[in-house]
Amino acid sequence: MIHCYKLGGLNIVLDVYSGSVHLVDEVAYDIISMYETETLEQITEKILAKYGALPDVTAEEIKACFEEIGELKQAGKLFKEDTFKPMAGDLKQKSAGIVKALCLHVAHTCNLNCSYCFASQGKYHGDRAIMSLEVGKRALDFLIENSGSRRNLEVDFFGGEPLMNFDMIKELVAYARKREKEANKNFRFTLTTNGILVDDEVIDFANREMSNVVLSLDGRKEVHDRFRVDYNGVGSWERIVPKFQRFVEKRGNKNYYMRGTFTHANPDFVKDIEEMLSLGFTELSMEPVVCAPDDPSALTEQDLPIVLEQYEKLAFLMLDCIKQGKPFTFYHYMLDLKSGPCIYKRISGCGSGTEYMAVTPWGDLYPCHQFVGEERFRLGNVWTGVENTAVQDEFAACNVYTRPECENCWAKLYCSGGCAANAYHATGSVNGIYSYGCELFRKRMECAIMLEAAKTVGK
Repeated sequence: MIHCYKLGGLNIVLDVYSGSVHLVDEVAYDIISMYETETLEQITEKILAKYGALPDVTAEEIKACFEEIGELKQAGKLFKEDTFKPMAGDLKQKSAGIVKALCLHVAHTCNLNCSYCFASQGKYHGDRAIMSLEVGKRALDFLIENSGSRRNLEVDFFGGEPLMNFDMIKELVAYARKREKEANKNFRFTLTTNGILVDDEVIDFANREMSNVVLSLDGRKEVHDRFRVDYNGVGSWERIVPKFQRFVEKRGNKNYYMRGTFTHANPDFVKDIEEMLSLGFTELSMEPVVCAPDDPSALTEQDLPIVLEQYEKLAFLMLDCIKQGKPFTFYHYMLDLKSGPCIYKRISGCGSGTEYMAVTPWGDLYPCHQFVGEERFRLGNVWTGVENTAVQDEFAACNVYTRPECENCWAKLYCSGGCAANAYHATGSVNGIYSYGCELFRKRMECAIMLEAAKTVGK
């Protein structure tokens, strides 16, 4: 399977199963698009009819190009057959029962009242609560006990707003540092915060102990303050931006993400990216809102062409900034065309429900943070482990090849079948697809590949 497209003045041919990316001229682009369905004679006739006025387009040159394509096919770099499908189920089963990461919901409460919050202002459709140190310690022990031979383990401090339980986080990290020495493990921590409670103590602690921090900012003040308000309806932009600037500066401007959400109110999200850049932030992420289709914040079909255009504008902005010596990172455009990720990840995805789980303040286990509060998906708890094996088996059996809609999609080995939570909320099945999200993902991948290709050729 191949995917041919034109973007940024480049003619790009992606071979899906080898991952090879080819930059070609117009003639080769057209020949490749016809290679599998037309004979050399038919291709020659069509190419000469289209480009015959050009002096270097001759039957001999067309034949030479045709033969080069055949050599690339023989080498497995064009029109490569899918050799991954037979191993998809086995690859995921090999990791069954091995947990590598937990999302600790240390606070099911929040000091902001964002109307678009998928977690119902941190309550997750339940009661407000904070995690006790006892539950937190047991969660870390559960992770160690179920991590097998994995040495590197990941823990996300999440909410609600996790800094509303900051003292417990500090004690829990100290406990983890003690346990990792005893168990020969290495903990990597991440903190996600809205910034309201950030102070110098938080900054110093996070910069010492957190491998990454995620800072919530929606970009422009008017956009941010439309949704990210306190319980008096007052926007938070002016309170958090100076704190985030100090946070990032002390962090050496690395190992963080300024994470925004775009909605129906701001499908023109590149303006928000530009605002973040003007504030001095360079590690950026803008995510489409996750909410019910009838929510006023939800992205609509009318928003789709705007958003797709924004992804292209963003890629061109990044190229311009590179030329000016002011590069920045956009999370969804981080792409290693040479070596990553492994085929297991490309088939299986994030590992929700198997390798990765969310833990509530009460110690209940869920496949990920987006399933928390939905009783059908409660897997068990950190004391007794996974008891709802039927749901875990459902997630373990889920991969890009179990979704019929993915069969002919060129991007399937980049998205790994997409987000199970988005699929469930859109279709009622973790094996479904969120078609709107698929459109966005394919455009992001086209832009990311173009961006990497343009950097390679210095365009």
